[in-house]
Amino acid sequence: MQFKKTTLKNGLRVITVPMADNPSVTILVVVEAGSEYETKELNGISHFLEHMVFKGTTKRPKAIDISRELDGIGAIYNAFTSAEFTGYYAKADSKRVDDILDVVSDMYLDPLFDEAEMEREKGVIVEEIRMYRDLPQRHVQDVFTALLYGEQPAGRHVVGTEANVRSFSREALVKYRKERYVSYTTTVMVAGSFDEAEMIKKIERTFCSISPEKAENKSQVTESQKSPAISIEFKETDQTHLVIGVRTFPVTDRRMPAMSVLSTLLGHGMSSRLFSKMRDELGICYYIKADDDPSTDHGSFSISAGVDNSRIEEGIRGILAECDRLKKELVSESELKKVKDYIAGTTILGLETSEARAEFFGLQEVLKKDIESLDELIAKINSVTAEDVRDLARSIFVNENLNMALIGRVKDDSIFKVYFRFSD
Repeated sequence: MQFKKTTLKNGLRVITVPMADNPSVTILVVVEAGSEYETKELNGISHFLEHMVFKGTTKRPKAIDISRELDGIGAIYNAFTSAEFTGYYAKADSKRVDDILDVVSDMYLDPLFDEAEMEREKGVIVEEIRMYRDLPQRHVQDVFTALLYGEQPAGRHVVGTEANVRSFSREALVKYRKERYVSYTTTVMVAGSFDEAEMIKKIERTFCSISPEKAENKSQVTESQKSPAISIEFKETDQTHLVIGVRTFPVTDRRMPAMSVLSTLLGHGMSSRLFSKMRDELGICYYIKADDDPSTDHGSFSISAGVDNSRIEEGIRGILAECDRLKKELVSESELKKVKDYIAGTTILGLETSEARAEFFGLQEVLKKDIESLDELIAKINSVTAEDVRDLARSIFVNENLNMALIGRVKDDSIFKVYFRFSD
């Protein structure tokens, strides 16, 4: 699985991933702009900007002009905003690569920010905020993030607040875009069937007008915790949604392969320990999963579940017990091999499409400023030992790292404090 990184004279990075005989091509443009780059007053502006990019350009003045053109060539297109980056992409028949490059670059480089459109879109985003808040299994993730990082940018919601969204002016949007959407914060990814040398030339011509100014780095995350912490929100739900997690480390940490193994062992797949314990043995929940979420300067590992309202304590104790077990017992060689094979197999299957490969290689560049090939990644996973997993568990599953967010019919967190802790 080949890729090539090219840095243009203006600082723009281009990642090309040729896929011989693939019928499609994906162009993904990612900029280092997200909620961790925002002030409290501007929280949500990265996400708002993402929405407004689709609302018209000088060349395509209306939203319908953009959507009609992309729909007319059978393209799949969308955008996304996270804490540390925003992405815009389109995927189409490889014969249409010039068309999607033209549209995506036009949106990225020359949005209009029509004020009437802005006012309409504010209502759309406010409803998006309310939608997420009405989904406890989604909103509990935001409660968990706020618990970890508080009033720092890392602790704020990507979509912002209703008050902020309603307050954004065109001037603020233009100023923020000018500061962040520059060549040195932008990476263009192309994956699929295309002429690689010709594509790099086209991107260089197309993005020649992008600002070469340097952007400010985001503020570094500060972490301080001395004992287990809990945050609850009362809601009349039919089940209790919870996230139990710990602070970990950045995406560049050498322990990331061991973290992938630990996370998969606990909560990926129907044979994972938590699925077997919580669903097959206890019958206490429908969904349970484990996630490692590394960022450029911080990270977390979390376990999410929706449990029977009458069995909350049993569920929490069960999750903590599985974490404690990894601190005390070495994983067997057969289970370790199963987990490694699962990671390799699902990663390979997940990279079958052009959009998946664009994201796989491109986001590594955005977050790490370095790219590992698939073979290198799998080799590192295969080098993880049972001792590595145990040592990692012992370092992260400590009470000074432990946190829980919960949404359900609970008003007092004191009922959890007696048992919400790892064993010594």
